[in-house]
Parts: sequence; structure tokens; C-alpha cells
Amino acid sequence: MAVVQGRTRAQLRQSIGYNLGAVYVSAPSNGGASDGSTIIDNTLIGADDNHNGKWVVFVDDSASTVEITRASNYTSSTTTLALSPVLSAAAASTTSDSYELWDDEYNPAIINDFINQVILEATGHAWDPIENLSFHTDRDTLRFDVPSGISMIQDVYYRNSVDFTRLHACAAAFDETVDSDISVSLDAKDRKQGTQSCKFVIASGASAGDIATDSIASKNISGYDYIEFWVKSTVATSAGNLKILLDDTASCASPLETLSVPALSADTWTFCRVALANPETDTAIISVGLEYDADIGAVTVWLDDINAVKNDTAEWIKIPRNLWRIDKEARDVVFDSYMHGVVRYSLLKIVGGDKPALLTSDSDTSEVNERYLIAAATARAYAATSGGAGTDPDQRRSQAGFWFGMANAAKRALPLLTNVRLVE
Repeated sequence: MAVVQGRTRAQLRQSIGYNLGAVYVSAPSNGGASDGSTIIDNTLIGADDNHNGKWVVFVDDSASTVEITRASNYTSSTTTLALSPVLSAAAASTTSDSYELWDDEYNPAIINDFINQVILEATGHAWDPIENLSFHTDRDTLRFDVPSGISMIQDVYYRNSVDFTRLHACAAAFDETVDSDISVSLDAKDRKQGTQSCKFVIASGASAGDIATDSIASKNISGYDYIEFWVKSTVATSAGNLKILLDDTASCASPLETLSVPALSADTWTFCRVALANPETDTAIISVGLEYDADIGAVTVWLDDINAVKNDTAEWIKIPRNLWRIDKEARDVVFDSYMHGVVRYSLLKIVGGDKPALLTSDSDTSEVNERYLIAAATARAYAATSGGAGTDPDQRRSQAGFWFGMANAAKRALPLLTNVRLVE
């Protein structure tokens, strides 16, 4: 993708205004009426009524709000702009605020829409790059739901190797300390790695803070940065309803790590990666626990294959493109059955992108090359106000042609994406 500097919608709009010669950016020099009906700015010049009808984009810095209004009258002797409609009471003009004064031909709200029109036009040529680590292969699964926010996939990689240490294989039931409302057993049928998983049947009488723990041989994971594990729940959960505990004292009496399990869909195995909060203290982990941290009622939870991982040691290998395809209707990545002969049990990485986001507030930042955005929106603004051949004394149609040419040159500079598979 072409270089993006992350300019905000306000900065883009002002650049377009400068190209049009249609905007003046300033700040109140002496406040204004407390009811938001005026702006006083001693840098303004011109005779009485010189700025009548112009558009005003007022930015209330303290409230982080933006309002668009118009100048209904200008008094030269006091350099005062009267506004109609008046600003909201909370946005009365102060010297810490700022504003844009636009020529009446160019409504700044329409300029904002031109910016979004250009972003829509760029869709398919420009993408917001994304790397996603949501998928993990197992013995059976060949179809994965594409995560939201991904519109195209360029490549899929598998993690060939990574520096890790296993904390709990979940081949033995947690039995160090188990709350009376939790029953723990092994499940040889519903599992993800090895021959068994740990099954936790949590009764309706369980309350937040109930735990089940198991002792492990002392592990120094201070050099690791993520915990990875499989988890499944019979009910949908929110992030943090369940927690993984790690401690250097028995029964997770004073956990060094209290790690929130991400949101889970009901009856679905989910591979989770959670960053360690305090790895420097995790030098002698001897207890691993599952905490029921919200009253979500009776639920059964399965855990499997809990590991500590050094994330940056991963070696990634590209999966041949003939082994995967996109099912657009279902928004799935589908792997060929031969995939299991190449990647049997590995974390997957999707390299792709999302459609560039439209800008809906002045603080939103661009995901499309700004040179292209500014030139194309400037061209649209000139074209919209050019009139016919006999009513275009400022030659705006000619200016529109020039800026369309600049926009096309910038568009050609956008990178040509190859081997892209669209999700939708």
C-alpha cells in the first residue's frame, strides 16, 4: 500500500480548502458571546458584511466537538462574526478554540463527503493492511470463519516453530484446590491436543471468584510474553468472564498473572493468545488455575494445551495457494484435505487487508494515500462549482481537469496488489 501519513479529516479538509483558495483557518482572539452567537477574531480583515454568508467550522477544543454554521453578519470595527444558527451553549467561543472560515460556494460538509467519495472509489485499489492470528489447525477442521474486518486475503502462513514451554497439557484433571461448585474430569473425546482435555462442570450455585487449580513443576516463564491455550464453553461469554491464573504460590493464592479469557461463542473451541501482564515476575510458576469470574450461571468449560510462548521467535512458512480458497457466500477460508499432510497442528497467520474506512469525524485518520485523497476531492469541489461554459469566469472546470489529472497520477502510484483473494 502507498505511504499513508495518517492525516485527520480536518487536516485533509483544510488542505483541500487551501487548494481551492477558499478557507481561512484561525482562532478566536477575544472569545465571543457566551451563548455561542459570535466569534471575535482581530486577525480578520475586510469591510462590514465582507464575510456574510460564509461557512464556519467551529472546533470546541475543551469539549472535542465540531459544529458547522454560517456567518450571518460581519462587523469590521470589532472584527466580530455573528453566527446563525448559534453554537451550542457548551461550545461558546473561547480563545482556546479554533475555526475555519469557508467561502460560501464550498460547504465544508460537502467537502467531507467528497473525501469519503474518494475513499469509496479507492476501495479495491487501496487496503488497510492486516495480519490476523485467529486460526489454529487441528486434526479435523478445514473451514474457518474469516474474522470481521478482513475483506481480502493475500497469503496464509503456518507457524513452523516457536520457542515455548508447556505449562499444562490438560492430560490430568485439576485437583490442587477445587471449589465445591466445580467438578473437574478428563474428556477423551472432546479435545484439541493429545488424548484428553480438562472438563470443568460449574454448577449454578457458583459465584464470581470460584476457582479450580492444579500444581505443576516449577516453570520460569519470565522470558516469555504470551500464554496460548484452547478453551470451550457451553454458553457464550464476554471477555473476562473466565480467567487463567498463574502463581508461584500453591492454589493460586496470590496470582502473579490474572489473564482474561477472550469472549467465547457457545459450544465452540477457541484458540486464545493472551499477553502476559507481568512476565518479569513469573520466575517460578507452580500453580495454574481457572477462575469463574462472573455469575454466568451453570456452564461447562473445557481447557486444553496451555503454553507460554516467545512470540517473536516464530518461524512462518507460506501455505501453497492451491491448498486454500475463499467461500465468499459463507465468508470462510476453506483448506484442501491435503492440508493436514502439510500443517497438522499449527497457528495460522492471515496476511490481507480491510476496505479503507470512511471518515466520520474530524479526528478520524486516513487509510488511503493523502496525496490522492486531497487531489481527487479538490477536483470534485472545483467540478461541482464550475457552472457552464459561459458562467465559469474563474475557470474552475479547467482547475477541475488539472486536479483530476493530479489525482489520476497519484492513483497510478498506488501499489498493484497481486494474488489477492476477495472475501466479499
